[in-house]
Amino acid sequence: MPATPRVNALQKLWLREIGIEKTWLPAGPVAAAAAPSPEARGAAEPESAPRPAAAPAPVPRPAVAAAAAPGPAAAPPAAAPTRPAARPAAVAKPPAPAPADAPVPATVPVPAHDLEAMREQVVQCTACGLCNGRRHAVFGMGARPARWMVVGEAPGEQEDRQGLPFVGRSGQLLDAMLASVGMSREKDVFIANVIKCRPPGNRNPKPEEIAACSPYLMRQIELLKPERILVLGRFAAQTLLGTDATIGSLRGRRHTLAAPDGREIPVVVSYHPAYLLRSPGEKARAWQDLRLAAALG
Repeated sequence: MPATPRVNALQKLWLREIGIEKTWLPAGPVAAAAAPSPEARGAAEPESAPRPAAAPAPVPRPAVAAAAAPGPAAAPPAAAPTRPAARPAAVAKPPAPAPADAPVPATVPVPAHDLEAMREQVVQCTACGLCNGRRHAVFGMGARPARWMVVGEAPGEQEDRQGLPFVGRSGQLLDAMLASVGMSREKDVFIANVIKCRPPGNRNPKPEEIAACSPYLMRQIELLKPERILVLGRFAAQTLLGTDATIGSLRGRRHTLAAPDGREIPVVVSYHPAYLLRSPGEKARAWQDLRLAAALG
């Protein structure tokens, strides 16, 4: 009498996938074990295995035995349940959750309780590749508490050298713009950037760099609690407001930012001072934006 073929775990798994829940072959020790989890099923299933269009009708048991009789190749070996092919199920198990007291990776910013602690985080941050080329991380500067917050795009060469936002000709123009509506960075305004380290060649930051750095800006907003925010430049406006609209369509009207603490902060978008230095004709529109920001309640 030929040995009765057995169904190993992998074969039973495949039969279940094509719609056969109950096999007509006697189940071996492995086949009778508990059904694997959905994750284990996905790991054990061969990616290239053909999938029949419909489940075949059950075949009478004698016919299966007869088909298995001609040679040993027709039936899986008795030791099949211990083959390595049935083991990958353990690989697909989801990782165990980290203990509650597990240390937090150094690259993940932990919300700081105050701006000075946060400054140290920014200076030591290595969450993205921009840290490798910077001279100084640019945390921000200005009044505390701040009535206004000015948000720019990213540090340029002079900002990277000095570790301060909006220096050089752009900074001088920004100071003059603020003074025109009775504001100053020393008494009324805190100035920061979306990105704290200079991108090479002053290119726009990459999405992964924005994802790594934007929590710092949102925490600054939460700690400073400004009455309103003036956003300068297309990239800064699109990032803070979560839009791909042009700066021409964003400026000249009031926007609202939902702050992390639940407050709704009025936001006004305007041109970056560096752009105004290249395009002096747009200064009249920038003046309109400043007047709008000053008039917000």
